Amino acid sequence: MERNLKNVLVVSFGFLLLFTAYGGLQNLQSSLNYQDGLGVATLSVVYGSLILSSMFLPPIIIKKFGCKWTITASMCCYVAFSLGNFYASWYTLIPTSIILGLGGAPLWSAQCTYLTISGNIYAQKTGKLGKDIINQYFGIFFLIFQSSGVWGNLISSLVLQQESTQGENPEDQLIHCGASDCFTASTPANNTQGPTKELINTLLGIYTGSGVLAVLLAAVFLEQIPNDQLENEEEKKKESLGSKFLATFQHLKDKRQCLLIPLTMYSGFEQGFLSGDYTKSYVTCALGIQYVGYVMICFSAINSICSLLFGKLSQYTGRIALFVLGAIIHLSCIISLLLWKPHSSQMAVFFIFPGLWGIADAILQTQTNAIYGVLFVKNKEAAFANYRLWESLGFVIAFGYSTFLCVNIKLYIVLGVLILSMVTYGAVEYLEYGKPPETVVQKKDNQVEETEIQTKM
Repeated sequence: MERNLKNVLVVSFGFLLLFTAYGGLQNLQSSLNYQDGLGVATLSVVYGSLILSSMFLPPIIIKKFGCKWTITASMCCYVAFSLGNFYASWYTLIPTSIILGLGGAPLWSAQCTYLTISGNIYAQKTGKLGKDIINQYFGIFFLIFQSSGVWGNLISSLVLQQESTQGENPEDQLIHCGASDCFTASTPANNTQGPTKELINTLLGIYTGSGVLAVLLAAVFLEQIPNDQLENEEEKKKESLGSKFLATFQHLKDKRQCLLIPLTMYSGFEQGFLSGDYTKSYVTCALGIQYVGYVMICFSAINSICSLLFGKLSQYTGRIALFVLGAIIHLSCIISLLLWKPHSSQMAVFFIFPGLWGIADAILQTQTNAIYGVLFVKNKEAAFANYRLWESLGFVIAFGYSTFLCVNIKLYIVLGVLILSMVTYGAVEYLEYGKPPETVVQKKDNQVEETEIQTKM
């Protein structure tokens, strides 16, 4: 157990170090690299590359290099992105964001495969149930990994607030913040207290160092999975890459999957708006970039706590009540953001919005995963492949149009997708309502395992 637990901890702390850097850097992209929309274009390319990577690369890379070296090499892709930010331009960030996107899918697939095989090996030795050990390992992993959002944003805020020249932005600049931002908040004039190049390089140095430590931790201390075990796992998945690829799209023949597409894409739209537009047009514009980290800590912490809470609460309330609650919260936030005129004197409000957004996002993440797990038990791989595909496409679109649309238009788009997703989700529940109770119960019995594993991915 000690040896297996050591490997689980190495993977967990490696991901903690890696995503402490990437998570903090992602939230700052739209504010740091505002010129010509470079930051949000970069994020759009990351998620676009991730879609392609998810379809083709993981089984090929893992089979050739094994889990340990796939994890190590993929981590290097994230470090390359941090290095690209030192000399931020279209010629450095776009190529490194493609590299990061291509490395992202193999990284997560190798992590899931590693913990799964490790759990099964230990279960065979001790005579315990494999799924129990696997769930325990994933629990340890996510307990450690989830805190990366807090640490990454805390580092950015502590470093960037070292700027000695601080003061309130003039009133004539504040009128261009929030929903009124129409390509004006992306200019330096709207953030007169922007961080110096030295501070930015200090922050990037810390993030790069954190990523390098993650690579070294995996390369030196992580043990390789035995070849026979990895081959056995690959044999289960083999079927053929082509058949899996086709299965993803063949699954769209299920009208319930088609009806869930707007809900799944909305997850990408709403997260993209918060990390790409709220951070730039509200927080950075009115308060300064040094507050972005603190605001996103609020979102991450509340999101994490509520994910655990709503995951347990759903068995008493049912998913419909939670989806309605999440939709009402997001609807209220969107309307309020359209009307609110951000001002530095209203400090608490800047934290209230991401807090409420985190509550609704927690509902959306847990319950969307759950409904996929319940409805598509027999085609779980194809279903969750669709989940990743459509959510990533939502990110790509949200970051893609961010460079040429005004903030109020973006809010109307998010609002429109929210309304559409609730209508189509309601149609899914209507289709399921007439099914025999035993069918629902049978699916519920399978829900726990499928939902938990997908949430961990």
